[in-house]
Amino acid sequence: MVKIVWTEIATDDLQDIYDYIADDSERYASITVNKFYHRVQELIGNPYLGRKVPEFDSNLIQEIISGNYRIVYRIINKYQLDIVRVYHSARLLKKSSLK
Repeated sequence: MVKIVWTEIATDDLQDIYDYIADDSERYASITVNKFYHRVQELIGNPYLGRKVPEFDSNLIQEIISGNYRIVYRIINKYQLDIVRVYHSARLLKKSSLK
């Protein structure tokens, strides 16, 4: 089992997504963010559940999909992975965005 660490930028992404959706519906915003958390929990037992991020040439940077969003994570070691970004799939993911 691995420990999941949400980076500051990933939590900022969640807040931005929540705020954007909440302009129309706070209920749907909560549902969407909760789906992200539940999807990430699936990684606890299997950190390699996701796929390699196409923009990067590393097996240590992977992603899982939740609706229209890409949840990008970095495998630190067999005990920890960091959630580094939550991106809408229509947006371009740049290497500079994963600091």
